[in-house]
Amino acid sequence: MDSMYFNINVSDDLRRQRLYDGQLFVYSPTPGSLAFCDFAKEMARQAFGSLDPETAQFSMPVEEYAALLADLKPKFIHHPRSKECIQGLLRDLRCDLNKTYFDVPRLRTSTSDNYLTSGIAYAFHMHRDTWYSAPFSQINWWIPVYDLTQENTMAFHPRYWSHPVRNGSRDYNYTEWNRESRKDAAKHIKGDTRKQPKAEEAIDPDPQIRFVAPAGSILLFSAAQMHSSVPNTSGRTRVSIDFRTVHLDDVVAHRGAPNIDSECTGTTMRDYLRGTDLSHVSEEICVEYDTQPSPA
Repeated sequence: MDSMYFNINVSDDLRRQRLYDGQLFVYSPTPGSLAFCDFAKEMARQAFGSLDPETAQFSMPVEEYAALLADLKPKFIHHPRSKECIQGLLRDLRCDLNKTYFDVPRLRTSTSDNYLTSGIAYAFHMHRDTWYSAPFSQINWWIPVYDLTQENTMAFHPRYWSHPVRNGSRDYNYTEWNRESRKDAAKHIKGDTRKQPKAEEAIDPDPQIRFVAPAGSILLFSAAQMHSSVPNTSGRTRVSIDFRTVHLDDVVAHRGAPNIDSECTGTTMRDYLRGTDLSHVSEEICVEYDTQPSPA
């Protein structure tokens, strides 16, 4: 990774190839991303009532806070408006909705001062999404709902784009995770005992690139990028939206970022919905991704 592109007017085909090569793309807020943030803020206001969602953690017992998120987040994920917002955002960035497939969006919360860092508000260590059965053609879309600071954002670790890391992905299967572990997220308040892929050797977070931008900005990066949640010391909970996309042509051709250290099985491919009619990727294609990820 040696470049970050800001508001660059290129085709989606070229953008995806640059992302597979390890570059980052950043866009200023668009009508679609701002509408998405407004929707998330409205749902948060309804959930937190008179409390500010960015500071509510300081006024609530952590168990009550976790229970609130356990109710709010699925509502956001499965609300029809969330899918409509994604479709609008994809149009803003000139994606072909007939060939672009997306998964449901997540509403993420990263609380400050170690208030809640497990389970429903899991604080992600340095990792690649490809350790978690993501296809190598997956593009991650990440949008802050409120303005970011360098103390509550996400970091990228460019040293590891081409440097493999020994990790526990060999023991991870996405299908088994969905069946056994995901449903219990809200129960993990004091610590998270669910087995997830992590580095199995010492890795250095520096040098790192921290994404600091206003609400509604859009960050695109490959699922193979090494990234992490910055330890939040800002005094404000970070709230963000993320979802992922794949392009059907790349899926069929098995194009994507290089696989340098992932050994997981299973696939997230069945989660994706076509941008036009919300149909799934065909099972015939999904089966091709059930074994060890490619390309190598």
